[in-house]
Amino acid sequence: MLEPLRVLPRRRVLDPDADPHLNEEWLLTNGIGGYASGTVSGVITRRYHGLLVAALPNPHGRTMMLDAVSERLRAGREVVYAGMPELTRRGQQETLTVSEFRLEGGLPVWRYASDHIVMEKRLVMPFGQNTVYILYELLEPAGPVQLGVRPALHFRPHDSLVNVGDAQKYLVTVREGRFEIWDGSELPPLRMLVYGTSPALSLDSRLNESVFYSAESNRGYDSHGWLWSPGYFRLDLASDSPATLVASTENWDTICALTPQQAVKAEMERRQLLLAVAGTPREEPEVSELVLAADQFLITPMGRPEDAARARASGDEMRTVIAGYHWFTDWGRDTMISLEGLALCTGRRHEAGWILRTFAQYIRDGLIPNLFPEGQKEGLYHTADATLWFFHTLQRYLEATDDRPLLHSLLPQIIEIVRCHLRGTRFGIHVDPGDGLLAQGEQGYQLTWMDAKVGDWVVTPRRGKAVEINALWYNVLRLTERWLQEESLAVPAEFREAAQRALESFNARFWNHAKEYLFDVVDGERGDDAACRPNQIFAISLDYPVLSEQYWLPVVQVVKDRLLTPRGLRSLAPGEPDYKAKYYGDLRARDAAYHQGTVWAWLIGPFVDAWLRVHPGDSAGARQCLKGLIDHLGEACIGSISEIFDAEPPYTPRGCIAQAWSVAELLRAWIKTAPR
Repeated sequence: MLEPLRVLPRRRVLDPDADPHLNEEWLLTNGIGGYASGTVSGVITRRYHGLLVAALPNPHGRTMMLDAVSERLRAGREVVYAGMPELTRRGQQETLTVSEFRLEGGLPVWRYASDHIVMEKRLVMPFGQNTVYILYELLEPAGPVQLGVRPALHFRPHDSLVNVGDAQKYLVTVREGRFEIWDGSELPPLRMLVYGTSPALSLDSRLNESVFYSAESNRGYDSHGWLWSPGYFRLDLASDSPATLVASTENWDTICALTPQQAVKAEMERRQLLLAVAGTPREEPEVSELVLAADQFLITPMGRPEDAARARASGDEMRTVIAGYHWFTDWGRDTMISLEGLALCTGRRHEAGWILRTFAQYIRDGLIPNLFPEGQKEGLYHTADATLWFFHTLQRYLEATDDRPLLHSLLPQIIEIVRCHLRGTRFGIHVDPGDGLLAQGEQGYQLTWMDAKVGDWVVTPRRGKAVEINALWYNVLRLTERWLQEESLAVPAEFREAAQRALESFNARFWNHAKEYLFDVVDGERGDDAACRPNQIFAISLDYPVLSEQYWLPVVQVVKDRLLTPRGLRSLAPGEPDYKAKYYGDLRARDAAYHQGTVWAWLIGPFVDAWLRVHPGDSAGARQCLKGLIDHLGEACIGSISEIFDAEPPYTPRGCIAQAWSVAELLRAWIKTAPR
């Protein structure tokens, strides 16, 4: 018998006369890359806000299928409306106020209230399906009211502009209470079904061509789009007779396999099982909340069926990590950094192994892919560090599982990766024979994690020998040496020599005696870069620190003093020439600030590692650095952690509303610093 979910309710009491809660959002995912998301208040502000963003096979990718619904309730002579005001007729001003929003086990619930009507609406997405259930329950009055639910849609890629396409192309078919909407393309139809008393559909098509997306306007994109509605469903709603609208791109057999009550029960039991497997402590509901947040990023990708078939033929299942919602796909770097927190800290070790084997299949010329673009099968390899992070993650996986067969099977590829880097591979990635340090860089490419680019402008190119790349490279060499010894295999002399040269050269070249911290890049396009950045923390935080111990304390201290904030580490210290305090505006303005001061939540994990290495036993001090991010679970995307924040108070959250490595590193660090 599973215990009840031990998760903070994250309740919001909404004041209609104050903050409209447009900056508070929610996210619901389905385990295959699809999602539903919106604002707590119900107003659509982003192109990505919708009730069903389906993860479809390539070349479609994630596709907006159901944008919104509005509700009309009639009780006697009282008529009130809820949901999107854009879908109601002009002059209809009586609205059913959203009085409360909360998460129950991570699932969103809204309470609407007027003088005489109180109704709750909740959403659930069955795991592994492109389906959403929208459930309605009447709390007051006890007697029936008539509920009308009007769906609105605009079939399009979820990241396309909101004004694309033809609003007059939709075809509606009805058969035995089953409704299908099709746009004449290769997309599957949107199938809808209602559960409740006396259901009926009134065909009353409506087109709104002036839907305003305020977040898109703020981000410098086209912000006026359209939504089309075929009509509305009518049914009776009573306290003992709930109603549900189901929308899906699945076949009818799948859609009808679960009643609404069964769908809710199955999803709640799945979430209970996640917490049981993770072993979340009862006294720390924050851990339970982060475990459920982590689940949103571990997915079975829909777009690469050949790879899925290959994995199953080997006895595996294909898994990957969505780097962030709403717009990121699976990125190699983000996956490797996130995997420990998302999968190992949550007890999902088999899935971690599947992900490592999946990425190992894509190794080319000693590199794993940087990302898999939306709707495409082939990966892109323009990264200097994703492959190096693969070694780090493999070691953490081995510590958790002692999966020797996996290590043994990967050793030939591991050896080849090291040799490719020693002799040189794509994008100018090579070991400099002069000093043994790893250099990288090719015109027009951004190869480190500081990878902002606008057109041909690489904002932070960092071509040369970057500090974190060489910290990771030394870690790779020592881990390879260790694994070969554990497997009773000879360590090539060139590997030992490469590690020793990297160690000596790193400490000779990167220590900045004048400033008493590490250069960010040496031998760069403009010489040695002395900008104070967080990348230097990796010289201490990794399993095999490349930095001499005498320099640990000053590096940690300067990062604490100049870069640490309540939301993570700044990407550039205040006072540096390129420092930007705010991430805001159009794409060019945002990317100019992306790694030039903007705070990154994920960096708090490496900082905690380095802090504990310098201050062993000071878990309380390290945990104090995490409290601001724990508090952040109750703002922005409720129950998750944003990608980035402004560099100065109030540290406004920006970027993706939910980011894999932000959640993963906070969860990992929070567990690591737990009182013993």
